Amino acid sequence: MSEHKLERETAESYARWFHALSDANRVMIVHFLAQQRDPVPVGAIVDHLGISQPTVSHHLKILSQVRFVTRRRAGTSILYAINHSCEVGLPTAANAVLGLLATRGELEPLPLERTS
Repeated sequence: MSEHKLERETAESYARWFHALSDANRVMIVHFLAQQRDPVPVGAIVDHLGISQPTVSHHLKILSQVRFVTRRRAGTSILYAINHSCEVGLPTAANAVLGLLATRGELEPLPLERTS
């Protein structure tokens, strides 16, 4: 098997993604949002997870920065949703890090769409 190099810029992108998922609350937020049919207000996340609104808002900010979560204003509320590009981007990142894509030459990161 030929060896392919994971470029530093790609590795740094993947590291930011994995770091965003290094907290159990953020993993639970991503999981909850992925199960929702429509965008939800922060209060729905607070109610589901049973953690404070400031804590949820802090985690949503981190998840938004790496584009795992999208946000849009609806009147006076902000609604949050999963960025469906994660469904492809995250598994691709994990496979690239493990070298599972190296033989197919697919080490370039899939950009998560900016939808906010």
